[in-house]
Amino acid sequence: MTIPRSALALGIAGLIPFVWGAITVLAPDLGLWTAQTIGPRFAGPYVMLFYGAIILAFMSGVLWGFATRLDDTRAAMGYVLSVIPALWAFFMTGGGPTGSGISLIAGFAGILGLDWLFWHHGAAPGWWMQLRVPLTVVVLVCLAIGVFA
Repeated sequence: MTIPRSALALGIAGLIPFVWGAITVLAPDLGLWTAQTIGPRFAGPYVMLFYGAIILAFMSGVLWGFATRLDDTRAAMGYVLSVIPALWAFFMTGGGPTGSGISLIAGFAGILGLDWLFWHHGAAPGWWMQLRVPLTVVVLVCLAIGVFA
């Protein structure tokens, strides 16, 4: 199945804060310029941490929507599973940049598993994993740069 162009374009655009954060970690002068020009939360690991927590919460909403397509017991379990990423972001990203970055790495790896589960049960579109896998790989690489570089 082909990924709809709008979903692909918006998915790629959604990577911009992660990629920018990784670039500003790898290019400290650019990170300093960004921090001085538009603010420190838009540079380095901080942009990835703030934005990453928001995206995990957003993905909870997407999974909630998928749960509405399930029936009976599977729907109830789908609703329960769909709130985990938002709760994870809320409870696990309050520490420093290293701990929060590691927590987000775990959160994005975990949500990929939930994506697969909803896709496997037919609640997500057929093209869903074709979109989610590469986007998640980019997010994980960027977050790893923020944590380990």
